[in-house]
Amino acid sequence: MNDALVYLNGEVLPLSQAKVSVLDRGFIFGDGIYEVVPVYGRRLFRFDEHMARLARSLSKLRIPNPASRDEWLARCRTLVAAAAEATAAEDQLVYIQVTRGVAPRDHVMPPGLTPTVFMMANPMKPATAEQRHHGVACTTARDFRWERGDIKSISLLGNVLARQMSADHGAVETIMFRDGWLTEAAASNVWIVHEGALLGPPKSEHVLEGIRVDLLRELCEECGIAYNLRPIPEADVRAADEVLLSSATKEVLAVTKIDGEPVGHGALRGKPGPVYARLYEAYQQAKRTMSI
Repeated sequence: MNDALVYLNGEVLPLSQAKVSVLDRGFIFGDGIYEVVPVYGRRLFRFDEHMARLARSLSKLRIPNPASRDEWLARCRTLVAAAAEATAAEDQLVYIQVTRGVAPRDHVMPPGLTPTVFMMANPMKPATAEQRHHGVACTTARDFRWERGDIKSISLLGNVLARQMSADHGAVETIMFRDGWLTEAAASNVWIVHEGALLGPPKSEHVLEGIRVDLLRELCEECGIAYNLRPIPEADVRAADEVLLSSATKEVLAVTKIDGEPVGHGALRGKPGPVYARLYEAYQQAKRTMSI
């Protein structure tokens, strides 16, 4: 990792040389946002959608966007090329973090700060062939995080605690419910399949608008799968025909066990289902056509 090239405030330099002030508000307050852009074959996937979400998160925190779309693209491509040369990894994740900047410690947002911008590219760690074939296990928990899940904030302690809960049980995710209604998982959006339709929670301040939310809507249209965002009670998740996760690294992934109980019904109980299979194949095609 120390030899990896990263971007920090206008410079591309080795990670070991990248330094940030201890008074950076990202360090002191978690006052910043981040994005993660997947890369396939050195090409950025759904780049403009990621940039739009980055801009939304910055706007909600009243941090000025420090770069144009083309500047972000050029920086990403520089890091992708460097990472591919260093690691031979053609598939990567570009991590972008923007904090409000450096200032004396005070809760009030100081005006006129220069945002701190950090970027790095690392090899992608996709779901394994075994996870694709058998599906994965999840635990559940009350959604105890803050009320602004729609902001992709670097303040991720609630998500860290939730993800550790699943790790402690050998599961890959923690599916969360707020007042009995599905929100999301620690690091994924969550979907259910009911009577052949893909259903997800509605957009709200409690749920991050995952890039795959609109992508899966598009893929459902292509595949002739009904799609709807609506409130989903916990009972519907536990009784679903299929449960799916989506994220930059998981793409779309079948959940086959929740809190130790198999998902689904009949011959497909505890196995990845047909809607997952169709969406996974459509996703692979999208990777070839939606990257720049």
